[in-house]
Amino acid sequence: MKQVPKIKSIKEMLFLAKEDAPNKIAYKFKDAEGNVVSKTFREFFNDTEALGAAITKMGYGNTHIACVGENSYKWIVTYLTALKTAGTFVPFDKELPADDLVKLINDSDSTVIFCDEKHEQILRENISKLTNIKNVICFDREEDDKMFLSFDNLVSSGLKLNKKSFDALENDDNDMKLLVYTSGTTGNAKGVMLSQHNLTSAVYYGLQVSQIKDIGLSVLPYHHTYEAVCGILVAIHFHATLCINESYRVVSKNLKLYHPEYIYIVPMFADFFKNAVLNEIEKKGKKKIFDRMIKITRALRKIGIDVRRLVFRSVHKGFGGKLKMIVCGGAPVKEETGKFFDDIGINFYIGYGITECSPLVSVNKEKELKFGAAGHRLPCLEWRIDSPKDGIGEICVRGDVVMLGYYKRDDLTAEAIKDGWFYTGDYGYITPNDEIVITGRKKNIIVLNNGKNIYPEEIEEYISEVKYINEVVVKGISDKNGGEIGLLAEVYCEEPHDKHEILSDIRKAQKNLPMYKMISDVIIRSEPFPKTTTQKIKR
Repeated sequence: MKQVPKIKSIKEMLFLAKEDAPNKIAYKFKDAEGNVVSKTFREFFNDTEALGAAITKMGYGNTHIACVGENSYKWIVTYLTALKTAGTFVPFDKELPADDLVKLINDSDSTVIFCDEKHEQILRENISKLTNIKNVICFDREEDDKMFLSFDNLVSSGLKLNKKSFDALENDDNDMKLLVYTSGTTGNAKGVMLSQHNLTSAVYYGLQVSQIKDIGLSVLPYHHTYEAVCGILVAIHFHATLCINESYRVVSKNLKLYHPEYIYIVPMFADFFKNAVLNEIEKKGKKKIFDRMIKITRALRKIGIDVRRLVFRSVHKGFGGKLKMIVCGGAPVKEETGKFFDDIGINFYIGYGITECSPLVSVNKEKELKFGAAGHRLPCLEWRIDSPKDGIGEICVRGDVVMLGYYKRDDLTAEAIKDGWFYTGDYGYITPNDEIVITGRKKNIIVLNNGKNIYPEEIEEYISEVKYINEVVVKGISDKNGGEIGLLAEVYCEEPHDKHEILSDIRKAQKNLPMYKMISDVIIRSEPFPKTTTQKIKR
């Protein structure tokens, strides 16, 4: 295990970063004109102190503070300021429909909400329905307008205030500190209650298993705990520079602009990067040379010679030239994707987590990168497999990162946590080396009338090898009595293809699977599947 400074609170963590690395750049981001702006850890700390003093004076030192908007520096300032209060931070998905957003804001009991320009308009149109909101603080507003206040003006006013009242705010480590609404890919939104102890444990023990590099690119949406904790909080404690990617559309440009050494992504991004590289190699007619160099560099590594970054330096330029580490989580990862990045000289770490576990459960260790498993558990966790069948069952965990429960839903909490064990809803198995392998979601399992359990995610991985199939969901085929008698694949292809051709190519991709896992029918979609903001298909 790596040596990591122990922390008791988020407030202490940020104070240590300011004291240990005051002039180190904490954040880089673009301003409205597209110029790159840098903020040191001292400047960032001071911004949270100013905002904290201002909202404490307004009466928001011990309340629920909500936030919705695109990734931005101001979002992060709001986040850390709220975590330093005696209250609770409530981030919302920026893609939520207006009615859902209003419903969840009311359910969260938030009294103030921070937002960007787009969401200011949505909140204005629905302000009469927001029963508890007293102020809306707008990142892009220059002047105050009644209850709609300017973020910049608030920070400016806070600079002139005494910070003692804000700095004196404290709460119990096991009180709710972060309230995250999650519905995942199925079901209605649930409010996951995470404590300060949960968050600091995820940071402290996560860094013991896998440390990051000096400069990262922050891509995933900030309302998601994967980026909010593993991205933002881990970077602060490690004193890393985080470069803020403002939109999915400009990820490739920002890789070349900021030259990051590490990045947290979901499998969709990993596959996109891999396919973009391979397509470019195909266009240039260099596929045979590329494959030959892969074989040569693999052989050299076996005798202790590693020249991957030298041989594939032209590929590395597309990632900014300095990318050494990719951490991929949020959904199952194809083995071939991990092997691709490993072959070109970028360490590819696979992690497993769930919002209810703050969100980190496990991650690969640097010297044990295995692309079929999701790594070793955090030192603060125990895990087990419940009611295994053929070695596979529901993954259960308990320890310091497990949530307090679901907000105002004792019934759901009782279903999920039993005798201290959190039942994740994910199925998998634990290897003899104490690594976790994920096979699928409990809710997605298809039970055929012959008694066989089918994990659709496994079959979807095979089908995704058909190059022209962009998206796929495997479902059961029911008979008139509701029994599952076979499997069908619902697919989306950007280019039109004949149904018989698709079914034939799917079966070729499945040639190594047993007959009961073969696809019997295909449905062709005319448009992509709806997705979550981390690009997981909503089943």
